[in-house]
Amino acid sequence: MTTAPLHVLRVFTDEAGDGGNPLGVFVDGRAVPAERRQEIAADLGFSETVYVDDAAGGELRIFTPARELPLAGHPLVGTAWLLAHLGRPVDVLRPPSGEVPTWRDGDLVWIRARPELGPAWEFVELDDPRTVSALREAMSPEHVRNVYWSWVDADGGIIRARVFGSALGIREDEATGSAALQLARALDRPIEIWQGNGSILSARPGPAGSGSCEVGGRVTLDQERDYAL
Repeated sequence: MTTAPLHVLRVFTDEAGDGGNPLGVFVDGRAVPAERRQEIAADLGFSETVYVDDAAGGELRIFTPARELPLAGHPLVGTAWLLAHLGRPVDVLRPPSGEVPTWRDGDLVWIRARPELGPAWEFVELDDPRTVSALREAMSPEHVRNVYWSWVDADGGIIRARVFGSALGIREDEATGSAALQLARALDRPIEIWQGNGSILSARPGPAGSGSCEVGGRVTLDQERDYAL
């Protein structure tokens, strides 16, 4: 039986290592045939699965259960953390969208990218974070790429959010880096997002004039196993 090593992470955990969005990463992505990658991503069922085709060069591809993405936040933060954890750190990741700088600051791993290169999210601001927490929109198929959010503390930049992405094969996303990038650009300020059931994302505008934004968070390794191809 042919197998490929699979690492399962949680990205954007809280300080205690709880919460976070599960991510599958094949560090030896070339061991997985290109024509099997979408099928395997659907089988694993994570919101994204990453295939690293060149670890030294940071080249990778990202798949949701339904389609390939040129850019996504939680897969890039997670993969940057994993490569460093394995003693193979990189300063730049190269998904299909182009070069994405990455670095570590304390216990947070950051990436910088142009928000418009990720999925096109629809943002809906609500008046109370409790309303966001009580949403049942995941049951409704028309909410295909919706981000519902509300201020928890506007002065402190803290936001409560939930994200539904049925168009991407994701009923509800636990933590969404691409949405965080877009919201930081729209608000033009640093923010901390409390998403899903306990995930924490930090986001902020990038260097002046760059058109980029940055998103960072903590990562935990849950499992290493061989996946049967």
